[in-house]
Formats: sequence, C-alpha cells, structure tokens
Amino acid sequence: MSTETASGGVALHTESMTGLHWLGVALATITGVIHLWLAYAFLSSPTMAVAFLIAGVGFLGGVAAVLLDYRRRLFYLLGIPFTAGQIPLWYVANAPDFGATGIADKVVQAVLIVVLVVLYRRES
Repeated sequence: MSTETASGGVALHTESMTGLHWLGVALATITGVIHLWLAYAFLSSPTMAVAFLIAGVGFLGGVAAVLLDYRRRLFYLLGIPFTAGQIPLWYVANAPDFGATGIADKVVQAVLIVVLVVLYRRES
C-alpha cells in the first residue's frame, strides 16, 4: 500500500484496479473537471466559485487516493455521501431551470454513487 518509490517519489498503484475501479475514476474525473470549470465560470460569485472549487478538488483528490492505493475503502465510503449530498444541493440551487450540463453531471454522479457502493461492499 506504500505510495513511495525507492527514490522517495510517489508512484501509482493500479495493478489491483478492476474495470469498475477505472469506471469510478473516469466518472469522478468527469464530475471533478465539470466542477472546476464551474468554479471558474462563477468567479463573479465568490461563494459559488469556492463551493464548486471544493467539490472539484474533492473529486480529484479522491481519484488521486484511489490511483495511489491510499485507503481506498475509506475514500469509497467518504465519496458516497460527498457525491450524494451534491444532488439535492444542485436541485435546490437550480430548480426549475435545469441545464443539460447539470443533468448530465448528476447522471454521472448517480452512477458514481452506485460504483462506490459496489466497490465498498466488495472490499468489506
């Protein structure tokens, strides 16, 4: 589980990753990038920009933890409420004007939640 190389650097540990892991990485990366883009788009509204920045960094931080094999099971568990909590927040903030990007992102997040639950249960 160590992430350090012999030279003291950090190395990816993806040998044990399955297709489901890679699907989760792809989904979390997609929603993370969308949230970072939204942080930039909402620079005129600092509160929203910071919220999107935190979400984007959270998703990409989770991706990094999985790729480094750093406490994967814990990150699956934390990722479930982190992702699930964003869906009602998005609904409240956007109702009734839901855009295609927002809907697509929530579909990505819903599938990510399922992937995280399955990964967590498999490693229990």
